[in-house]
Amino acid sequence: MASSTGGITISQAAAFAGVTVKTVRHYHQHGLIDEPRRDSSGYRRYGSADLLRLVQARTLAAAGVPLGEVRPLLDANAEQFTAALADVEQRLTDRIADLIARRDTLRQLADGDRLLMPDRALALLDRLTDLGFDPDYVAGQREAMVLARALAPEFFDFFLTQLEHRLDDPEYIDLTKQAWDARSWAPDDPRIDELASALADNLLVNREHLAAPKGFQPPPDGATRYGLINHHREDQTAWTRLNKLVEAKLRSAGVPIPYQ
Repeated sequence: MASSTGGITISQAAAFAGVTVKTVRHYHQHGLIDEPRRDSSGYRRYGSADLLRLVQARTLAAAGVPLGEVRPLLDANAEQFTAALADVEQRLTDRIADLIARRDTLRQLADGDRLLMPDRALALLDRLTDLGFDPDYVAGQREAMVLARALAPEFFDFFLTQLEHRLDDPEYIDLTKQAWDARSWAPDDPRIDELASALADNLLVNREHLAAPKGFQPPPDGATRYGLINHHREDQTAWTRLNKLVEAKLRSAGVPIPYQ
């Protein structure tokens, strides 16, 4: 209820403007609206002009205008006000687009690998499964693909092309399955040397599939990136030795395999 002076209390002003008393005080602290004078009883009384300013400030803030920009807008002329609102609108539009993109990413997360890899890579993983590769091997290849796409994006398509060609070769498929089984062998098992030679010879039959893409320039830390990708999950001694032997044989044949 208004006092005899014609002003209203902060509680009434807040209620009429549709905000809380805390919000009104917050607006005062940020200089959005000036604090009215106190009456003889020591209470601040809000007049119609104060209430109008409060409603305008609340409306702009609710529309997404940063609090630091509300007062300049309230004090701007018509032309400045229109230009400033257009700028705020554009920023809100950009933010909406960003939020939509984030929402879409979250939805893709529910679809698993499709967020991390293109359909071409997923088709290759399905093909590995159809060819009878061990599920753990397929999982390791999936992880290696994710690493390859992140660490060597300019090389990723070539990486997939190599695998596509190799999966057309029954001998390569058989040797790779043997290599996966070799994880359980003793590190000094003589079969490891034989298998390494067979794998290297198989890869060298189609040397063009081992060459880097035309114009490719490896980054300074290329060897580190290669190691993280090609030696992922390499926690078995026999498997580690097998890979090192294959790489050594390829290097001796002139294939530029990075040293670790």
